[in-house]
Amino acid sequence: MKILFIGDIVGKAGRQAIHGVLEKVITDHGIEFTVANGENAAGGMGITPSIALEILDQGVDVLTSGNHIWAKKEIIPFLETENRILRPANYPDKVPGRGVGIFELGKGKRVGVLNLEGRVFMKHLDCPFRVGEKEIEILRKKANVIIVDFHAEATSEKMAMGWFLNGKVSAVLGTHTHVQTSDEKILSGGTAYITDVGMTGPLASVIGMQKQVALERLLTQIPWKLDVATEEIELQGVVVEVDSETGKSKSIQRIREPLDQGG
Repeated sequence: MKILFIGDIVGKAGRQAIHGVLEKVITDHGIEFTVANGENAAGGMGITPSIALEILDQGVDVLTSGNHIWAKKEIIPFLETENRILRPANYPDKVPGRGVGIFELGKGKRVGVLNLEGRVFMKHLDCPFRVGEKEIEILRKKANVIIVDFHAEATSEKMAMGWFLNGKVSAVLGTHTHVQTSDEKILSGGTAYITDVGMTGPLASVIGMQKQVALERLLTQIPWKLDVATEEIELQGVVVEVDSETGKSKSIQRIREPLDQGG
């Protein structure tokens, strides 16, 4: 089974990449199941119900998220009704939405998806390691293939999660920093790992935002409003090949698919 995981979709530019190149990527790589982190798909921060449905209608099976999922208030009731969009599982009890899902592919194939958020340099949430361990025990009874989106800032915390879940899940895939790392590997227990899958959006930017505004914020410390950049748009992510019977990964491949913007 080949699974595509798409890095953080940033604003309109990221959605243009989904619209323009996702179908090609799915066809070229023989993808059976697609996950994308969509927490920044609306204006570079947050996601709305209409944008979530737009992305889901274009070939993405599940949307994961992270700390920015709450930026658009209209998404909160939507999290309760749409099981194809996840928020991190280690938020406190009674927080709207769900952090885990099991998805049917047909022919008896199932994929479990778990969304977790890190704590180093981020919010003081419930422990992602303990919450992840508990959720995976439940998932393993229902699905052989389990994909974890670990939305975290620190590379050390992401690497630690990879080793912590080594052999227990099919893949631990890092998101949040918007910079694709080159450390993809299959760990000793058959778990695919990468520290960050990258960003789907404009590369001529500062992690998706207009360069000049980002520089002005850093130089002046004035919190000017950030807007999503528009140039050098690219879809980034990884393709993970998993044995659907054992849940162990065979390979992980980084992908970068540019959008032809003409001219």
